[in-house]
Amino acid sequence: MVYLTIFAAFFNKSHYNKVNKKYEAQINEFMESIKVRNGHQPEFLQAVKEVAETVIPYVEENPKYKKAKILERMVEPERVIMFRVPWLDDKGEIQINRGFRIEMNSAIGPYKGGLRFHPSVNQSILKFLAFEQVFKNSLTTLPMGGGKGGSDFDPKGKSDNEVMKFCQSFMTELSRHIGPNTDVPAGDIGVGGREIGYMFGQYKRIQNEFTGILTGKGIQYGGSLIRPEATGYGVVYFAENMLHTRGLSVFKHSVVISGSGNVAQFAAEKVLELGGKVLTMSDSKGFVHASKGITREQLDFIMELKNVRRGRISEFAEAYDDVEYHAGKAPWAINSDIVLPCATQNELGEADAQLIVKNKVIAVSEGANMPCTPGAMNVFLKNKILYSPGKASNAGGVAVSGLEMSQNSMRYNWTREEVDEKLKGIMKSIHEDCVTHGKENGNGYVDYVKGSNIAGFIKVADAMMAQGVV
Repeated sequence: MVYLTIFAAFFNKSHYNKVNKKYEAQINEFMESIKVRNGHQPEFLQAVKEVAETVIPYVEENPKYKKAKILERMVEPERVIMFRVPWLDDKGEIQINRGFRIEMNSAIGPYKGGLRFHPSVNQSILKFLAFEQVFKNSLTTLPMGGGKGGSDFDPKGKSDNEVMKFCQSFMTELSRHIGPNTDVPAGDIGVGGREIGYMFGQYKRIQNEFTGILTGKGIQYGGSLIRPEATGYGVVYFAENMLHTRGLSVFKHSVVISGSGNVAQFAAEKVLELGGKVLTMSDSKGFVHASKGITREQLDFIMELKNVRRGRISEFAEAYDDVEYHAGKAPWAINSDIVLPCATQNELGEADAQLIVKNKVIAVSEGANMPCTPGAMNVFLKNKILYSPGKASNAGGVAVSGLEMSQNSMRYNWTREEVDEKLKGIMKSIHEDCVTHGKENGNGYVDYVKGSNIAGFIKVADAMMAQGVV
């Protein structure tokens, strides 16, 4: 209830710093119609509004999309699947969770998007993620539609056996709805290589076929090199492209990173590789600050801590004298040149953004999905910070998932260097599309929010137009 109240407070106030006043009435009318059907889904409404404020002016100026009601159709999922997931824990007791799959849009290819296992999972969060995925996948230029799924199951504190039993039960139902040419899920928060392996094995058992039904698989059974690293690497590659527009690079610049999961870890790895200095990482309990920069050895410690021992980031500070731990706080007050929010949605608020701007940050590149609140986004745009939304800057993960699908179809594997080079090229292409549609007249500033929304919209919209009213 508190969250809904907070959301309502900023919903009626535009969070986009240059909403075209000419089309304000159309934007408000559209959003009111969406609220009638989805008023109990704040995250989804937030994602739709962020897109609507940039796309509706474009639609109004291109009447063919308005007449076909493309955006109205785009915000409605093609299919919403919810199911029961019963499983036995190690004590022999029956546990019951909810499973979901949102198949949002298949205009340009089979549904593609991750599975999230976390107690916070609900329809609103998954619909927002699926809606974002449609634009993100379109930006990669690969033939992938948008979808998302998951469960309110929490893998934390569960044994491998319990995780396996849950994954097998989850896939038993999900297998009815997916396929290599229909819907190809991947991992997300709470779903890593272990969970993907268990689900792939169950799908293979049920369907009696070995096919690329999931991405993020182990390299031994059809996975792609660079896939685990792809989202984190892509975030940094996109930041590097933004910095190049001002004659800068990551080299010798300080970087604040939130999170300590897969995306944060590999974003940190790429920053170190490019000669930058990583100052912070975090988890839900607090953040660590290494004023001299996290070393390669220390990053290896964090990876082992989080991926193997599944411990808390505070243990990293306990292991190194030159690292400070700040309990219950986020790292936004730490002075840096670049900020990479890589934890979760709405983790960076308006006050945080104002503090970041005050610290004279150059670039903010989102690694998580919608980690900046509308207020924070507005602050960055208003102050002409190089700011990229997640649908553009964290598209590297799904891009390499698309490459994994291609390799599975060919029964072939590219080398690590080949995949990394393709990833660099895709992120550069996404950046160029954002610049094309987001560059402001007069001052040359690139509005990456506007650019990514319009570039992603056009490809999907044209495909929907060509396929008729479906």
